Amino acid sequence: MSSTTDIREERTTQTAPTPAPDPTSSIADPGPLGLAAFALTTFVLSLFNAGIAPEALEPIVLPLALFYGGIVQLLAGMWEFRKANTFGATAFGSYGAFWIAFAAYVQIIEPELAASGVPESSITTATGIFLVGWTLFTLYMLVASLRTTGALVAVFATLFLTFALLTIGDLTGVDAIATIGGIVGLVTAFVAWYASAAVVTNATWGRTVLPVGPRS
Repeated sequence: MSSTTDIREERTTQTAPTPAPDPTSSIADPGPLGLAAFALTTFVLSLFNAGIAPEALEPIVLPLALFYGGIVQLLAGMWEFRKANTFGATAFGSYGAFWIAFAAYVQIIEPELAASGVPESSITTATGIFLVGWTLFTLYMLVASLRTTGALVAVFATLFLTFALLTIGDLTGVDAIATIGGIVGLVTAFVAWYASAAVVTNATWGRTVLPVGPRS
């Protein structure tokens, strides 16, 4: 009787399927690249929103918004799809598209509105409408981030405040609120830079050098 059992156990062991290797194990984490692209572009734009940099120099944001914050971050989002990271793919893909859309809006749409005689106050309102949807999107991404790391929660919390303040400032025409939004945007940029630096540094050193906080 015991011999029969042993044979069955041996057959079970022999026929047990071997776990398939992870096909993405050799692919680098695209998250730090996406965060870095987001951080730098947000930092430069926030300098103008906060009134720190002169408004006449604001066009320097556009190349960053198109190439680094836009295209590079969009690529990071597509690589996140390959890594089977739904959260990262949605975040980087969306905010990459945001920066490209922002560059097009500032470079094409705003001048057309002004040339067609639309008042400056109405153009500011249009900018607020442009930002409303991104505020709502960031809110539910903030909720989703609660299941990631403390560093990412901080990024989305400060980003939500940034979008909310800029949106309110543009819709109401109160420049002081938009200015505060620019200041919070600077905080957002530094938090995103930290999150990016933490992943790169920890991966390079092979241990936790910069903590990102436990998963919720």
